[in-house]
Amino acid sequence: MDFTLTADHAAIRETARAFCRRELVPHLRDWDRAAQLPREVIQKMGAAGLLGVCIPQRYGGLGFDYLSLGIVSEELERADSAFRVLIAVHLGLNSLALLQWGNEVQKQGYLVPQARGEKLGAFGLTEPGAGSDVANIRTTAQHDGSVYLLNGEKMWIGCADIADHLLIFAYTDRAAKHRGISAFIVERNYNGVSTSSIQHKLGGRIGNVGSISLKDVRVPVANRVGEEGDGFKIAMSALDNGRYTVASGAVGLIEACLEASVAYAKKRETFGQPIGKHQLVQQKIANMVAGRDIGRLLYHQVGWLKNQGMRCTREVSLAKWTNCQNAFQAADDAIQIHGAHGYSDEYPVERYFRNARGALIYEGTQEIHQLIQAGYALGDRVDKPVTQPLPAYPFE
Repeated sequence: MDFTLTADHAAIRETARAFCRRELVPHLRDWDRAAQLPREVIQKMGAAGLLGVCIPQRYGGLGFDYLSLGIVSEELERADSAFRVLIAVHLGLNSLALLQWGNEVQKQGYLVPQARGEKLGAFGLTEPGAGSDVANIRTTAQHDGSVYLLNGEKMWIGCADIADHLLIFAYTDRAAKHRGISAFIVERNYNGVSTSSIQHKLGGRIGNVGSISLKDVRVPVANRVGEEGDGFKIAMSALDNGRYTVASGAVGLIEACLEASVAYAKKRETFGQPIGKHQLVQQKIANMVAGRDIGRLLYHQVGWLKNQGMRCTREVSLAKWTNCQNAFQAADDAIQIHGAHGYSDEYPVERYFRNARGALIYEGTQEIHQLIQAGYALGDRVDKPVTQPLPAYPFE
């Protein structure tokens, strides 16, 4: 495995970093205070190619590899988690699911405008009573001639109130348990679709998270993704992609904490010297360095596996679990280094702390990922061959 970034990797890193520096960083504190995500910023992300970075060019994307998605995620979260979450939802969970499981008509009709940034996608799996327990979803899809009638409620859905296309999971056969779940592309303007935003969140305040209500929504049979009963497989493969962006984004958050802490430790003085000369402060900074570098290796490994078209469920789970833990610890330590200043939004570290907490829950809780890792180690969990793998890179 070659750890050298290619010219394409370096170019997309600089593109993402320059975009954040120019379009995001000057406004982050104001947007966070207002809990506001300006739609024009999303349009600019699309124009820069960030919303389709690893989608093949024939489907409107930049055609870069999957490691490039991790690099973009790292840079976006180095600015603010909300923009990495947007990439996770739109690209990781929705667009890559369509690339892997959609038919050609669906790819041309939905994936292409999403990759170009003309339309925004969301992923509707979680419900008020079903998070980690996916099989406990209550949304149903009843086959009625040329359509399915969808009824149900989705909760804690990223981009729920702003997305154009919703990838919704519903039971077509409850008796079959998780094998009776199917996936559907639902357009926002379909009759019976309504959404709302969740306000007053601890973190991720810039981003949009909300609920989706479906009442007798008529969805064409042509909008079913895969076959009836494929929904669970589609959801789990999509979560591998989403977790990849979370793991790589966490590295960017650690980097942001490290940069802020080093700068503050050099200028803040106590007992006649900069606090960076105190060993306990140095310990916290050293731990951030370790978390950043270990985390980068973990997500680069996942990116490499994805480029080969190989399944990476265990590896991406480990990366998500480890990197999010280290990001939260880095944010906590960054506040401690900043002292009282870190407790207000005068400095960005309090925002990093609030944002880091959410990643310990979404895309699989820390506890779920511990169980996944133990299951592999004990031999209780064995991956089956993927019937429809994500396309390997370079794309045909």
